[in-house]
Amino acid sequence: MWMAIDLENEEEWVARFEEAFCLKIFRNEEELVAAGYTRDKISRMDTKELFWYVSSEPLEEYMSSQAEDLRVLWRGYNTGMGVDSSGEVVNDMCSGINAVFGNGEDKSEVVYSVIHSRSLEGEPGYRLLSNVSKHSGCDPVAALEMRPEYIKSILKPLGMLQHPIVFITDGQSFEVLQRLLTDPDIGPLIRLVPEEASWIGGDMTLGLMSNVFIGNPASTFSGFIAKSRVAMGFGHNYLFMSKDGKGGYRPSCGDVCIFNSKVMGVMS
Repeated sequence: MWMAIDLENEEEWVARFEEAFCLKIFRNEEELVAAGYTRDKISRMDTKELFWYVSSEPLEEYMSSQAEDLRVLWRGYNTGMGVDSSGEVVNDMCSGINAVFGNGEDKSEVVYSVIHSRSLEGEPGYRLLSNVSKHSGCDPVAALEMRPEYIKSILKPLGMLQHPIVFITDGQSFEVLQRLLTDPDIGPLIRLVPEEASWIGGDMTLGLMSNVFIGNPASTFSGFIAKSRVAMGFGHNYLFMSKDGKGGYRPSCGDVCIFNSKVMGVMS
């Protein structure tokens, strides 16, 4: 299962993972050497180096590779079995959807939007989004502040101001939620994920399955949701928006931009 380690069936879990991604997991250097890999042939990269890695593949090939990996991940989504890397029992990845829309509803019939609000620790967030803005043409503050006018300029033309809006967040900027709740058009539509059901896997799934996703391109979490939606063939991903000169906003960069290292740098 994805987002969890099944300790009771660890060998089976490892075998499935290796087959799905065409790789081999070694738990330590001794296993590598025993498998015939000499120490001088072992290339080492720590977590930080992996985070900063940027693929040299042509964009089209990189997108295709990323999309396939994401589809493989989601085919093995977790249903509440196993533990995370800290040994804590994980939740069902559908927990957010079940909590917001109920276990009894036919959730395939539910129409909703998701807003992912990520403040990115205040001032650093503005710097990050400003940098993305320089390469994508998106507004340098709109996706951070998520003001009602910005949200309505996206949802109203789609007819989505008649349907629920699920708000997921890092919880660092209460002002964003407060503005949306007090807006007469948006406030009544806002649905929050109960604390007991809110976790990274559940929030991801809510974003993936939404009819419209509004996120922050400077957030790797928004980016992962957007990439997953592209991989699944879902449209209506709104991360890169610029002012249209008429009081509204328009897309400044297509879905391809979330994969483009020239726009996103290491976040691609």
